[in-house]
Amino acid sequence: MKLLVVNGPNLNLLGLREPEIYGRQDYAALLDFLARCGEEAGAEVDCFQSNHEGAIVDAIQAAWGKYDGIVINPAAYTHTSVAILDALKAVALPAVEVHLSDVSRRESFRQVSYAGMACLRTYMGLGFEGYRQAILFLKEYLEGRETPPDR
Repeated sequence: MKLLVVNGPNLNLLGLREPEIYGRQDYAALLDFLARCGEEAGAEVDCFQSNHEGAIVDAIQAAWGKYDGIVINPAAYTHTSVAILDALKAVALPAVEVHLSDVSRRESFRQVSYAGMACLRTYMGLGFEGYRQAILFLKEYLEGRETPPDR
């Protein structure tokens, strides 16, 4: 099983940017955590991060035929990017959305998730653990042992 983890803008600044919201661990710690999660799940996990919407769309499109699923934290593009939504729908790979913070308890403009409309499930407010949950869900889903909830 091969999974692509896509991280959006400003996640490269983890540990620096609003640590009271996003935590004090840096992006390298997240990459180490994701590698361990992949090993735990018996999955190959590749990571991609960009601050540029088009690069994220390109990475999603390039995943078709190469990966079995996508874990995506679109960050600020969650609430603005129809292009990322359309890319996820176009490749039609099982996808799970992750947010480090609980966006449902944040500003009103963060209440719409375009990317989430193409995802099987969303994990939010769990910090790094949300990525582990997403990877484990995709493993179960791809093995036919988990079904997505009704959205």
